[in-house]
Formats: sequence, structure tokens, C-alpha cells
Amino acid sequence: MPNYKKLYTDIISHKNPEKWEECSFILAKEELTTLDIINLNEIIFNDADKEVTRFNQQHKSYDKNAIIDMLMHQQVNKLNNTQLATHFKLSRNSVAKWKKEYTL
Repeated sequence: MPNYKKLYTDIISHKNPEKWEECSFILAKEELTTLDIINLNEIIFNDADKEVTRFNQQHKSYDKNAIIDMLMHQQVNKLNNTQLATHFKLSRNSVAKWKKEYTL
């Protein structure tokens, strides 16, 4: 498994030092979760081309912990499937499938 903390620290310090303050609270954590990585990507690479973003979105995969975290986020913030899908840039069908598989 890659050392995401080191990887993102290097990316920020070399290419985007102005975004260090926004990312420092995430990088200060002992262990980064999948949602932390998604948040870091959003902060650092938010200016990406729409085509690149769409291509990358099609090739994302999530582990069980990340899925459960997203579904918990939905419950805590009282979001419907469409709102959760929009927030995390997912398919509504994926959210519905996960809810059936991982009932909380």
C-alpha cells in the first residue's frame, strides 16, 4: 500500500505550497482513510479538466470501510441517495446498491 501521507506531502510542498494550510489538518492524522484521500484530491486537483475528471471517476474503487463511511455521512447529514451521489461524485445506482449490501 502506498504511503499516501508522504506522497501528498511531497505533491503539496513541490507543486502546490499555497494549499498546505487547507490540507495540513488531514495530513496531521495518524492514518489516512479513503475519504481523506478523496478530500485531498479534491483540494489539490480541483482545477482538473472535465474530461480527465470524468475518466478518473469511472476508474475509482472503494473498500468496505470507505463505503460504510459514506453511508454514515449520508445518515448523519440526512442526505438522500441523489445528494450523497452528487457530494461524492458517484452514481445513484452505486449508492442504492451499497445501501442494499451494507445496511446500517
